[in-house]
Amino acid sequence: MSRSTSPTSGRRSTRRAAGAGLSALLLAAGLAAGSAATATTATAASPSASAGLVQAMQQDLGLTEDQALTRLAQEAAATDLEPLAEQAAGDAFAGSWFDADSGALTVAVTGPEAAADVEATGAEAEVVTHSATLLDTTKAEIDDLGEDAPAGVAGWGVDVRDNSVVVHLVEGMEDAPGVQEFVARAEAAGPVSVVADAPEQPGTFAAGTVGGDRYWTNTAGCSIGFSVHGGFVTAGHCGSVGQAVRGWDNTHIGHFQGSSFPGDDLGWVNVGSGWWTVPVVIGWGAIPDQLVRGSAEAPIGSSICRSGATTGWHCGTVLSKNDTVNYDVGPVYQMTGTTVCAEPGDSGGAYLTGDQAQGVTSGGYGNCRDGGRTWFQPVNEILDRYGLTLHTA
Repeated sequence: MSRSTSPTSGRRSTRRAAGAGLSALLLAAGLAAGSAATATTATAASPSASAGLVQAMQQDLGLTEDQALTRLAQEAAATDLEPLAEQAAGDAFAGSWFDADSGALTVAVTGPEAAADVEATGAEAEVVTHSATLLDTTKAEIDDLGEDAPAGVAGWGVDVRDNSVVVHLVEGMEDAPGVQEFVARAEAAGPVSVVADAPEQPGTFAAGTVGGDRYWTNTAGCSIGFSVHGGFVTAGHCGSVGQAVRGWDNTHIGHFQGSSFPGDDLGWVNVGSGWWTVPVVIGWGAIPDQLVRGSAEAPIGSSICRSGATTGWHCGTVLSKNDTVNYDVGPVYQMTGTTVCAEPGDSGGAYLTGDQAQGVTSGGYGNCRDGGRTWFQPVNEILDRYGLTLHTA
């Protein structure tokens, strides 16, 4: 995919279209031949959540079962409220996030009048200096510098809670050749903060051809993402168009029908030859499978869990949206950042909040022993790009 079709065509932004409909999504678990998906319903006030999802939230977020169920319900309410509160903020909108401590949606605005309008919707308001429009414009100008970003620049994105565009540097490389020059050009674009908080350069989580991966190409082992009618979506860096895909038992599944990386990290594979798709996230035998019933985009601050072939279930929180991640092969735009860990072979696997699909694993740094940071390609963008229809429960 050329540079021009990623950051400038259909660029995501801090501002969402208020009231816009969201496509229905589902995780693909087509490899689980004949297995029945199971799910448990939490409470009448909570979204449907499997025992495995709640268990993973308890393990990775340090919550009790009741706290996990309460948080899922609060996040679902915040997701529903977000477009209404943004509409109320109007041109003063400066971003929004879910606050786990208060259990409420917080909306940043640039004036007290807009704050009152936001609070009338039931959301909390915070008055800040810079609007979402200014932050998105600043971030877009830095994206235009993306192909010149040196290795010491890990990425950049709007931080709505900091009310700036944050440029992330690799620790110890602040004075490396080209880094200071890039930072100076970025700071000239608008409200920018610079932090050296990446322990290493981000990388993708594809793996070599080793046992235990969920699907294979002739160059990598990755994880299935979300089911679509006739196939599944996954990470683009896992395969190129026309590349054959094999299942865990080494039998033919299909071929990559679409793939884009870098710039984007999205792709989809057709499914045939006796394989089929089902609307679940696989628990890998350790936890019950999780049904997915939609794709409502979770606010920043929400809990989020990931399922991947190498490390199974892990949870964390949504840190940021519309990030640019600077991999060694070039920048990838429009990514969502999380605190969830991942390891090689997890690429392409599913992120979900409650029973709502969010995206497919792209890359990051760290591991599931010591922790780390990861990014995913939002799944709605993949569906829109290729005109796909989700297989949902």
